[in-house]
Amino acid sequence: MSQHFLREIEMLKKKILAVGAVVEERISQAITAVIKRDAGLAQQVAEGDDEIDEMEVEVEEDCLKILALYQPVAIDLRFVVAVLKMNNDLERMADTAVNIARRAEYLASQPQVDLPPNLTDMTQKVQNMVKQSLDALVQGDAALARKVCVADREVDQLNKAMHVRIQEEMRKHPDQVERLMHTLSISRHLERIGDLATNVAEDVIYTAEGEIVRHRTQAYT
Repeated sequence: MSQHFLREIEMLKKKILAVGAVVEERISQAITAVIKRDAGLAQQVAEGDDEIDEMEVEVEEDCLKILALYQPVAIDLRFVVAVLKMNNDLERMADTAVNIARRAEYLASQPQVDLPPNLTDMTQKVQNMVKQSLDALVQGDAALARKVCVADREVDQLNKAMHVRIQEEMRKHPDQVERLMHTLSISRHLERIGDLATNVAEDVIYTAEGEIVRHRTQAYT
């Protein structure tokens, strides 16, 4: 391939990593807004969504240009295809972070209560999954990507436990149903971000090894 093509690929990698960095920060801010009851920070997350949308469109256009002009093959083709998919998943992560931020705004307006321990555990695990999926992309590390896929099972279990806990709380405190529903919604959105981070990790495995591992949990271990 030409030097120009290699520069285009390198630039594409930098752009998708830039998207990832911004999305990771938005997720962190949304979670912080929940924990610290910071309505202003939650609003900042919501207002920043347009920036990520613009970045996503630019990366997609670059991918399509590379495919049209250079017709890459083998690992280069896998990389461009994977970036197209990752790009979409990252944008959806950002949208989900906005949903969490909106729940944070509501909870900040309500009397303060302690967050369920499972929710705190989920925030930590999901943030770590997002970070590791992006690290795996930077390093082309399929082993690290597989760790993200395994961690997704733990987040799923925490989300299920949250459902049980919230149902119990609703029975005990029917006057707090709306607040509890917002808390449950945050748990669901965190679980969704974990799923999307897993998608990114699976695409890293595909890029590095040419293996499609979606729906194949045995491939993670």
